[in-house]
Amino acid sequence: MSVVGDRDDASTAEAAADRSFAAPGSHPERSRRPALRDDDGRDGPELDEVRSAPAGVVRDGPSGSGRRRMVRPADLVRSGLVHQGAGLLAVAGFLVALTLGLPVVAVVTGVVAVAVPLALSAAFRVTTGVTGAPGTAVLPRILLALVVVLERSGSGTAAALSATIATAALVEPILANVRAATPPLAANLPGLSLRPAPVSPRWMVLANATVAVLVVVAVSCGAPSGVLLGVAAAALAITAVVTGDAVLRLLRRRRAVTALPRLLDAYAPVFALHWDAKAGTEFQVTMWLPYLTRIGAPFVVIVRNPDSFDGIARLTDVPVILRQEHGDLDAVVVPSMRAVFYVNNAARNTHFVRFTGLTHIQLNHGESDKASSYSPVFRLYDHDFVAGQAAIDRFAANGVAMPRDLFRIVGRPQVEAILVGRSTSDVPTALYAPTWGGSYADSDYCSLPIGHLIVQELLRRGLRVVFRPHPYTRRYPVHAQEADRIAATLAAHARATGTPHVFGADAMDRSLVDCFNAADLLVSDVSSVVADFLYSEKPFAVVAMHGTVAEFARAFPIAKAAYVIDGAGHDIDRVVDSMTGADPLAAARRTAKAYFLGDLPAEGYADVFVTAAREAVGIG
Repeated sequence: MSVVGDRDDASTAEAAADRSFAAPGSHPERSRRPALRDDDGRDGPELDEVRSAPAGVVRDGPSGSGRRRMVRPADLVRSGLVHQGAGLLAVAGFLVALTLGLPVVAVVTGVVAVAVPLALSAAFRVTTGVTGAPGTAVLPRILLALVVVLERSGSGTAAALSATIATAALVEPILANVRAATPPLAANLPGLSLRPAPVSPRWMVLANATVAVLVVVAVSCGAPSGVLLGVAAAALAITAVVTGDAVLRLLRRRRAVTALPRLLDAYAPVFALHWDAKAGTEFQVTMWLPYLTRIGAPFVVIVRNPDSFDGIARLTDVPVILRQEHGDLDAVVVPSMRAVFYVNNAARNTHFVRFTGLTHIQLNHGESDKASSYSPVFRLYDHDFVAGQAAIDRFAANGVAMPRDLFRIVGRPQVEAILVGRSTSDVPTALYAPTWGGSYADSDYCSLPIGHLIVQELLRRGLRVVFRPHPYTRRYPVHAQEADRIAATLAAHARATGTPHVFGADAMDRSLVDCFNAADLLVSDVSSVVADFLYSEKPFAVVAMHGTVAEFARAFPIAKAAYVIDGAGHDIDRVVDSMTGADPLAAARRTAKAYFLGDLPAEGYADVFVTAAREAVGIG
């Protein structure tokens, strides 16, 4: 297959698609109400990832494959295992104290059972899960309160002190339930203001736990119960105030939910961006927000995952609405809304596609030859905005028939700031940007297993290295270890030679465009990073981790414009020679640039997308 592709094959496949599938949006009658209902609102993988998983393939891979998810200490804390273990420790200590008549045993085990979960939660910055939340270590704190009675049996003040500590602990689960019923609703929506909690419940938990520990230790040391009772009562009062405030905010939120359709109707959004993904993937949205803003019409961002809400709300002034359940979407489809944009193929996109009175447009979040880029799931939408002809031909080349009028070539507006043919660095610089291990074994294109060999060769050539791995790299231990090994090598080389390599937090804080502009060449994997870098027309290499180089070239069209490194790294020196020397693929890259990123003028490149989007939402 040539770099420009075979349009006759694509046309034949598209013609077959026309005979086999009704083009989305072709129905004579379209209703604003949903045409069907799917009540499965559970979180899940993207639809194209579900399809691309071969039968019998388990996400984490077979034992010993190195692809098992890394079990981090934070995961253990978040899972509740530490919480449960602490409770068992406290119970065991209390029983020993009762049996042997040694209250000090219950004091020591109780203090440990309260302090360890809170300390680990803070150390690993765990902000979700049972540990560190209201209701943490309730049982150990109640047992500590009983120790007070054991220490000073017959004292009414001691009994009151014990009851106060226990009550403060028991109130916290009520607060936890109220908070669970009060997720975020909206941000930046005119007319809607829900104030945050005056005191973070986590600080309240820490204060209560600290008071419980200090009071019991003080009682054991002979401190007067009356003074300690005042301290414990103050902590209980704070708990009661925070809980009462949470209840009031829950009631206000319910009123705000009722008012949401009216406020949205007044705001009159012309379109929405629908997004369902885990926290930490905000880039899928933020890469499109500047260009959606250029459309020049009011719009909203609809988020489905509460863990992702704050991340997006902090990054934009556009109204952000959280709608978790399938039925919650009815309230946001106001009369002014004409279209919905999507940036991934999340399973819950189907909840919004059911509104047949809206135009549904898939943007995706990158251009690459990965299997997810030619999934039949794209048939769900009325339009698939693609960067270039390569995205269209990719479906036909992989036997996926698509409706002829689904696609619209709009370029890749995010590349408009990439410098062409030059870098901003004072010294020759190579960017190494490996992808992550993927969601399934057949989508693992990550080159980190030979990443150290790649970096060593780049250093041997006297190149400054920018090492920017995928944000998900640390999900697999083998990849995390290799990334750490590369970072250590670059740090040592920088100390020895003074070369200002870029890696670690410094690299991750830089945008990909900044990394592209700083580089004279790129080494990467099957990834949208490669297609974006293609705009620069600078040399790049792609690593073929599976199969032979020839098989890789047949499977991934972008390889025609790339220097390909085999999965064992045997030909790294030859590839680097070509990129830093004669560069025989310069002309092929210019041809591939038009094929993958659109044959569009550099002047006003991003305006092509804006114009197409305006037409799609009915304001062109």
